[in-house]
Amino acid sequence: MAHIALTIAGSDSGGGAGIQADLKAFSALGTFGASVLTAVTAQNTQAVTAVHAIPLDVVRAQIDAVLSDLAVNAIKIGMLATPEIIHTVTDAIKGFTGPVVLDTVMIAKSGDALLADEAVSTLREVLLPRATVITPNLPEAARLLDQEMAQNDQEMVAQGRALCALGAQAVLMKGGHASGDICRDFLITSEGVAAEFTAPRKNTRNTHGTGCTLSSSVAAGLAKGLTLQDAVAEAHSYLQGAIAAADDLNIGHGHGPLHHFHRVWPA
Repeated sequence: MAHIALTIAGSDSGGGAGIQADLKAFSALGTFGASVLTAVTAQNTQAVTAVHAIPLDVVRAQIDAVLSDLAVNAIKIGMLATPEIIHTVTDAIKGFTGPVVLDTVMIAKSGDALLADEAVSTLREVLLPRATVITPNLPEAARLLDQEMAQNDQEMVAQGRALCALGAQAVLMKGGHASGDICRDFLITSEGVAAEFTAPRKNTRNTHGTGCTLSSSVAAGLAKGLTLQDAVAEAHSYLQGAIAAADDLNIGHGHGPLHHFHRVWPA
């Protein structure tokens, strides 16, 4: 029987992030992907030029349709856009008992906003406590906590523990926005650092969709029954390969996408 992962997120017309990246990662890691669109973006490697939030009743109908028929093993949540969509999604999944991976999407790689300012507190107070693990980058963690961005490993860990105190079962603090030759991610629970994941920092601008891909890869692992630590380890290894092969794709004129199927076909 197939393992099923559901992504609830926005669409990226350029194919590098959002729903498109999630479904590619699900497939690459051996899970069947279902999807619920929360927003449609007009987007490429250079900019987000339009955002259309999906009507609330349609968002709810998509979730109900999937969960009433498919035996979903894990849910990944990405772009939610507005406070109303956050409330709708939270209410729609309240009966789901499996793991939930929350990617706290706020800003696209191009710098364009993907979450309304007034939605940040709703995300923090309503949906964050529902998450098995949240996967913020450093600017997102700082915004959720209304603090300055972490400047070192100690501050990253402290902010991760602070996010756990807000209700998340675990936090994967991503170090992609930090400096240094080594990129460090910390998996943190209320008891402290559960695991540290490191990789050489790659000199590439083709990193569009890294956050979406990592969170959906974690969801894929959880859908297959892996422990959270093992799911993050598998996702981290897969993501590093996708980044390493990204330059070979040569897609677009801005921040290009990762090579999600680098293990299947060469660029």
